[in-house]
Amino acid sequence: MKAIRFHEFGEADVLRHEEVDRPDPGAGEVRLRVAATTVNLVDDGIRGGWLQGPFPVTLPHIPGIEVAGTVDALGAGVDGLAVGDAVVGFLPMVPDGAAAEYAIAPAEVLAAAPTSIPLPDAAALPMVGLTAWQALLDDAKLTAGQRVLINGASGGVGGYAVQLAKHAGAYVIATGTPRSRERLTSAGADEVVDHTATDVVAAVGEPVDVLLNLATITPEQLAALVALVRDGGVVVNTVPRTPAPADEARGVRAVDVFVRSDADELARLVAMVDRGELRVHVDRRVPLAELAAVHAEASAGTLRGRVVVVPEAS
Repeated sequence: MKAIRFHEFGEADVLRHEEVDRPDPGAGEVRLRVAATTVNLVDDGIRGGWLQGPFPVTLPHIPGIEVAGTVDALGAGVDGLAVGDAVVGFLPMVPDGAAAEYAIAPAEVLAAAPTSIPLPDAAALPMVGLTAWQALLDDAKLTAGQRVLINGASGGVGGYAVQLAKHAGAYVIATGTPRSRERLTSAGADEVVDHTATDVVAAVGEPVDVLLNLATITPEQLAALVALVRDGGVVVNTVPRTPAPADEARGVRAVDVFVRSDADELARLVAMVDRGELRVHVDRRVPLAELAAVHAEASAGTLRGRVVVVPEAS
């Protein structure tokens, strides 16, 4: 089968499009015929080697931690799945991933794919959708009537976060760029603040119950946003380089999110997609052979929107 692998850590040019053996599933695993995978910043970090501490991958390594595909073979002890089932999943980060024609996945991380969108597009849901769900619903415990500020809403997580917050009945304030305004508004944002031209703290003005930070900003900038959170509110942060600061004097708690694979929550997201309550936005599809170019965009900080990567044979 064709796969993308890197044999050494480095820039995007270490990625090779090459022939490798088709893997066999072990106990509790399935083999998927990959319809698509994606590129996330964590993929860039793993390939670059600066995330080798938390994610000690073995070289050569196949990237790709989000997957949509069909079950091709079952390992021993797998129940509830059958060959031919269309599924999505957020894969473990250390084993080989889904940038290949076939991939191995633990059966426990998979959920039935949405039926209302093309299967390759469903690869844009698992990790980023789970990040938004866990940040807002598990950690912030967002409820109807609350005010939420989503800082850095233009990215993949932000698009889902705006939709989930609005669906929960919150008043949603999103920061983004001028070109993302229409998308954020259509996703449900009640206010969109252009952070490139406006001081966010001044623009928001009134206190918020929840601050969700998705942007790489300085500790000083994050502290200024925390001041917008009402007494007893919560700060949820997904950026590991800038830990979330609590304000114990005001009862403001802080949560740093590290997304976890959860098939039950993923199934809930899928159900929302099929009910028309959650939109999966894909900016473009690229063939597997061009994955290195997308990684280069991620490294340069120019990767925009959700890109799904499609094996040529799928």
